[in-house]
Amino acid sequence: MAKLKNTLTVVLAGGRGDRLQPLTSERAKPAVPFGGKYRIIDFTLSNCVNSGLRKIVVLIQYKSHSLDRHLQLAWHILNPELDEYVMAVPPQQRISQDWYRGTADAVRQNMFLIDDEDPDFVFILSGDHIYTMDYGEMYNFALLRGAEVVTGAIPVPIEEASRFGVLAVDEEYRILRFDEKPKNPRPMPGRPTHALASMGIYLFNTSLLKWYLEEDERKKPGHDFGKDILPQMVADRPVFAYPFEDPKSHREHYWRDIGTLDAYWEANMDLVAVDPPFNLYDQTWPLRTYQGQFPPAKFVFADDPNTKKGRMGHALDSIVCGGCIISGSKIQNCVVSPAVHVDNHAEVQDSILMEHVVVGKGAKIKRAIIDKGVTVPPGTRIGYDLEADAKRFTVTESGLVVISKGMKLK
Repeated sequence: MAKLKNTLTVVLAGGRGDRLQPLTSERAKPAVPFGGKYRIIDFTLSNCVNSGLRKIVVLIQYKSHSLDRHLQLAWHILNPELDEYVMAVPPQQRISQDWYRGTADAVRQNMFLIDDEDPDFVFILSGDHIYTMDYGEMYNFALLRGAEVVTGAIPVPIEEASRFGVLAVDEEYRILRFDEKPKNPRPMPGRPTHALASMGIYLFNTSLLKWYLEEDERKKPGHDFGKDILPQMVADRPVFAYPFEDPKSHREHYWRDIGTLDAYWEANMDLVAVDPPFNLYDQTWPLRTYQGQFPPAKFVFADDPNTKKGRMGHALDSIVCGGCIISGSKIQNCVVSPAVHVDNHAEVQDSILMEHVVVGKGAKIKRAIIDKGVTVPPGTRIGYDLEADAKRFTVTESGLVVISKGMKLK
């Protein structure tokens, strides 16, 4: 891997995540918990540190307190005296009275940070995707082609491609066309069932990036990389797509844009599969986060389950974090965050329980996301009568029930 010297990384983490409501009602999308003990942004930042990117600016904006606090607790692991840092930067209105008007405008308003570092290349990354990636390989890809601009790309099913920027490329992966969220996505050559989607991961020559950001502001057509900057660059000069796939088998790697509640739930459920498509346990690529001082998880009561009074606290095909007490209850196919208490004879399946959730005695829950600090009263049934659930909670078209943070249930 090439040494990633004289490179600055900018992580865009100010997104509202409206389609993840109510999970984003009190926090920015990158701060939403994921996989039990992580936050979504931890995956991008872990990729950075594991790849050797040690100068990282995180641009925050929307309801940033939770995210800023997490960055302070989890990511003060680099030493500024060695010119390494993870630094949260809120909007400062240095050059105008506007808040960030788009992804490109967020970078333009913080160009002074890039000028101070004076890097040769700038990585622009999204802070709200789930994947592991060695950015050094993308950097090498750019050097081998003498490319000034590279965007990460991954095949996605054609029916899902309208949610992404879609790339048309030649044999050398030079981008011929860039369409942002097209109604009729262009299929990949030789793969009519898939389109090549932009991952929201960019590598720019710094001087070129600065010129296009200034030009974008002068023209004022819009202020996003996908809608404005990249299509103009593709029209003007060679821009390449870096294929995020295994170089030998050409199978695409795991990458999820968890922009909806159903996509968020599905990505969490991927983690508890018998053969999970996304590996949390690769010690060669550690995923870092802040971990509270919780005691070990505990499973109590082992009476004979064949008797009427039998109780057995157990979890099957599930992730259970520290501080949890599974007391004479059954957890199956669930992601259980720290300090959750599930009481006697309760049953929870196909669900995500966030920190400090309490499930009362005899409650039954299926296909639900329960945000932090919710107490489910004894005997409550969630996910069994969706019409009744929809009167109190958020229910998606697929029948997933979502209960917002700290909600008081009767």
